[in-house]
Amino acid sequence: MSQTLTGPRLSPGPSPASIGARLDRMPIGPVHRRLTAAIGAGLLFDTFENNLSGTIGKVLQHKFAMDATTLKFVLASAFIGQFLGSLVVGRLADRFGRRRAFLFNLALYSGFSLLGAFSPNATWLIATRFVAGIGIGSEQALADCYLADVLPASRRGRFIAWAYTLAYCGVPAVGFAALWLVPLSPLGLAGWRWLFVISSLGSAVVWVLRRNLIESPRWLAARGRVAEAEALVAVMEAGQAGGRPTAAVAEAPAAVAPAQRVRGAFDPGLRRRTVMLWILCTLSVVGYYGFGTLVPEILAAKGYGIVAGLGFTALCFLGYPVGSALAVPIVERMERRTLLVLAATAMAVAGLGFGVAGSPVLIVLLGFGYTLCSNVFSSVSHVYLSEQYPTEIRGGASGAAYSLSKLAAGSLPFVLLPVLQHDGADALFAVIAATTVVMVVAVLSLGGRTTGVSVDRPLSE
Repeated sequence: MSQTLTGPRLSPGPSPASIGARLDRMPIGPVHRRLTAAIGAGLLFDTFENNLSGTIGKVLQHKFAMDATTLKFVLASAFIGQFLGSLVVGRLADRFGRRRAFLFNLALYSGFSLLGAFSPNATWLIATRFVAGIGIGSEQALADCYLADVLPASRRGRFIAWAYTLAYCGVPAVGFAALWLVPLSPLGLAGWRWLFVISSLGSAVVWVLRRNLIESPRWLAARGRVAEAEALVAVMEAGQAGGRPTAAVAEAPAAVAPAQRVRGAFDPGLRRRTVMLWILCTLSVVGYYGFGTLVPEILAAKGYGIVAGLGFTALCFLGYPVGSALAVPIVERMERRTLLVLAATAMAVAGLGFGVAGSPVLIVLLGFGYTLCSNVFSSVSHVYLSEQYPTEIRGGASGAAYSLSKLAAGSLPFVLLPVLQHDGADALFAVIAATTVVMVVAVLSLGGRTTGVSVDRPLSE
């Protein structure tokens, strides 16, 4: 029978293993819901920002009289920054804590997104998008690690999926906001500039909210600060809604060299899943961002103007939050690996149909279906990535894998745009389908089972 606590309680000899076990058997309470909502709110503005350049790419090309090469750099700059952010900030989260890393990355992309709103030329825009990307790139990897740390094993997938359902409301939000604001100039400022302002101010509000985040008890325990972890877990068990207990004893962090954490992803017990994750992260963005980033270009290639293209894009983007919401009830009922494969296959089929679609109705229906399937896939892949590594290396190892997705996304305009321009939309989606097949084979052959398994225990291969 579980014991009801009235406040922080220090057990005689808590260990990192006991901290993790208590977190895993804890029922969902107000603290879990509040933390999930705070993470989801930050992810919402992350996805808004992430899809901003692609959504208004044709607008920016027109406003700054960009040639094709400059447009590619505008589309790629944020993703290159995200590559660095995923790689570096994940390691900082392992060394200095998840909470501090969250505050750093939010401040970075909020500030530079605001600077981007006042870009006088394409060079300034590319530079600010690159630095903002460093903050954007670490957001999703940090969110995955943090939620995996604090959520119980039996409900981890469901609540991470809820966080991403909130997050992906940012994708249709940027689509409809662009459709509304681009033709206008509120207060004398061009509508497309207001999109950057909205993103910056929204993430600044989230920064204030996240100042009240608790640190991850699993991270504290892994760093040798077991008494602090014990006090936080006691507060969560007692169902208290607020902050960090003052009774916790501050302990010196255990010394764990960053180089050891990076090498740990290639230990014999982890090497196979690391290879699988690197393939998954690299190839999944070909389909995911290949559509989200290039859909205005695809619609232009089909003969639609800027305004009509923005309208179709906004309608297609409605599938993103719907897909994430659909993942919520099924993510704990089906093995993650199986669900990943099914969603990726459906996404490839919808993409092939979108490539050859000619009528507006088919374009919207197949585009909606594509984004719906892609966000079932995306929500589950975020859960799956968060479950692969032990706490000590979760931020750095997951961030390294996730950084490859951003590097691959940064290369997409240079790889996929020429295919679209020379061979058409049907050839573009044939390339996307082929990469999806390779990714599915890698997940089936190398991926392990994770549903309901504690992140503190080895996974079955």
